[in-house]
Amino acid sequence: MKLSDYLTRELDGRGVVDTNRDVLLEEFFKDPTKYIHDKGALNEIQASDRYLSMKRAVKGEAIFDEDIRKLCDKGVNNPPGWSLAAAEAKAAVHNSNKHFLDAAAGEARNPTTTSAPEKLEGCYESVHNARRSHAVELPDGVERKKTGMGMGVREGKPEQSWTYKKLTTLSKRMTLCSNPVRHLPC
Repeated sequence: MKLSDYLTRELDGRGVVDTNRDVLLEEFFKDPTKYIHDKGALNEIQASDRYLSMKRAVKGEAIFDEDIRKLCDKGVNNPPGWSLAAAEAKAAVHNSNKHFLDAAAGEARNPTTTSAPEKLEGCYESVHNARRSHAVELPDGVERKKTGMGMGVREGKPEQSWTYKKLTTLSKRMTLCSNPVRHLPC
């Protein structure tokens, strides 16, 4: 996240100037006075709980990135690799990240997560249970009278798709029929 985004979100843009628009929060936390020259705004920012929680989050990300970089340099680039890593590689990682890596390696060895099919609620259910269907013209009779439309929906693919020629003819006919200037019989 950039400093200008943070200031806009948390302080309604107070403290944003052209020189700090593209500054990453990590750089800002290293030396806040370099980017916020208004002492009142800086004090207000630093006094907020959001500032402290964001500072902790950014510091945690930086430590995690540093640990990942160290592990990759030693050839450890996945959870099973962490399990097999030498003690020297594991010693270079911060304790807070060791717990996450141990858990990820354990999950990779013995996956316990299972997923059951979910029943989706509401509007997504129609997408979840979608089937192929097509419209058909209903013949005169009981079914046509029941729907009152002369059209129905059938499951599956149509017996025969329209040809390009039929579609072009139909399109021209529809254009002629909808043209208010020309009154041709449809």
